[in-house]
Amino acid sequence: MKDIVIVTGCCGRIGSQLIKRLAPEYSLIGFDLHRPDCKEGDEDRLHVDLSSDESVERAFEIIQKRYGKRIASVVHLAAYYSFKDKFSPLYNQVTVQGTNRLLRALQSFEVGQFLFSSTMLIHAPTRPGVPITEDSPICATWGYPISKVQTEQLIHEKHGSMPTVIMRIAGVYDDVCHSIPISNQIQRIYEKKLEARLFSGNVHHGAAFIHMDDLIDALALAVNKRKELPHELVLLIGESKTLSYDQLQRSIAKLLYHQEFTTFRVPKLIAKLGAWVQCHMPFGPEPFIHPWMIDYADDHYELNIDRAKKVLGWSPKRSIAMTLPKMIEALKKAPEEWYRANGLVWSHS
Repeated sequence: MKDIVIVTGCCGRIGSQLIKRLAPEYSLIGFDLHRPDCKEGDEDRLHVDLSSDESVERAFEIIQKRYGKRIASVVHLAAYYSFKDKFSPLYNQVTVQGTNRLLRALQSFEVGQFLFSSTMLIHAPTRPGVPITEDSPICATWGYPISKVQTEQLIHEKHGSMPTVIMRIAGVYDDVCHSIPISNQIQRIYEKKLEARLFSGNVHHGAAFIHMDDLIDALALAVNKRKELPHELVLLIGESKTLSYDQLQRSIAKLLYHQEFTTFRVPKLIAKLGAWVQCHMPFGPEPFIHPWMIDYADDHYELNIDRAKKVLGWSPKRSIAMTLPKMIEALKKAPEEWYRANGLVWSHS
């Protein structure tokens, strides 16, 4: 019988891809809040609500009856995430307390690894040329990273004898984009909106990203090498080169229209007012940018991934710079399909 791996959030983009990658080597059990109608193969899918004690307990009763008490790895991807609100009670209910329920249920099992997907955003922003390491200061100031900090601490305190891996992951994208910030930036330029040329932060700052395939490589390596890893391990997972907002602007515009965009900086107060007005428009789709996000426009995330290279033998094989042409080509080839894939509203005639 193959070793057992549990993947929470199995119907999500990362979870579904990881299931495909691990399927040849492991017996897979997927947890998801929605009725698992997204099966990829022979994996076992369970409907699990991490905000419910009863649901989590029932899931592990099923696992014990079907598979016994030995679990090779639990890859915990499920979490609450939203750009709409700066804070939400769901961050605690799903991400923090949901993890607590998992840890409590797993204490009666023999678990070879508990792997948690955290975020680079728990770290204090840096400046260009000064990359963040796993030991850099922690400074989370809005719901999503705060919930990850709290969950990391919870894991540290309650993992018991289970070896743990915490991956602080950069923004994820793929060949079609599937990145909310990047897809919205592309949309603004593609539609030649006025706000495409405006930005409220330092245009020479940016955020680190990671291609989906590279992330899946890192996750699979961590599962496969679980017996060789330290008892508690924290890793930054992302590309070591960060493109600035201005570099992204120029690259996207050049790929779309064969000319570079000049981006003008807007005072934060004016930007917040504009965002508030757009958010309160009675018609049209809900905008991506909300007033609270303006305060984070200056943030810069640049990563030192030496630990992941050394411990996992992993490094990214792709980059946002080499993938942007693929994203734009997919947009040009089938605009409506690209908009739909990225959760955007197609309003062209």
